[in-house]
Amino acid sequence: MARQGFIHDSLDTKILILFILGRLDAPVDLDTLADLTLLDDGITYFDVSECVTDLIRTEHITETHGLLSITEKGIRNGRVTESSIPYSVRERAQHNAAALSRIQRRNARISADWTPLKTDGFSVKLALSDGLGEILSMDLYAASEAQATKMTSAFQKNAEQLYGQIIETLINEADTE
Repeated sequence: MARQGFIHDSLDTKILILFILGRLDAPVDLDTLADLTLLDDGITYFDVSECVTDLIRTEHITETHGLLSITEKGIRNGRVTESSIPYSVRERAQHNAAALSRIQRRNARISADWTPLKTDGFSVKLALSDGLGEILSMDLYAASEAQATKMTSAFQKNAEQLYGQIIETLINEADTE
């Protein structure tokens, strides 16, 4: 049975993988890379997995703790060959990689973690950066592990809004004096 889509062989798939990895801000796992790569009917998950293995072997990409990233060799070779990717596939891949990169940049600016205290309770450390430096840092107490987990999860989801609310509260409080 003939394959559908614009991508038909492993070389095309490898070029697409390098194109995508070259546009991401942080390493990704195989499943995420596959999701970004499976945008053409000619590619299967097995194809992506096999091509990733080859690209690791040829040192175009590296795998560290299950996360894949492009090497300098991969960037160089990817730039030379990316024009061979069909325009519609390249545009969709670039759009999807840009969307993931925005999420990766946001996540890199948010830190939320907790640790048990020697006495009862947990120390919750929350921080937000604007890319240049830390703009908010809080150390909070949580009475239980469940509470600490909820606090870190809520901060990760709503860090920017919480920062805005804190600033607004502080400014409004100062205006009432």
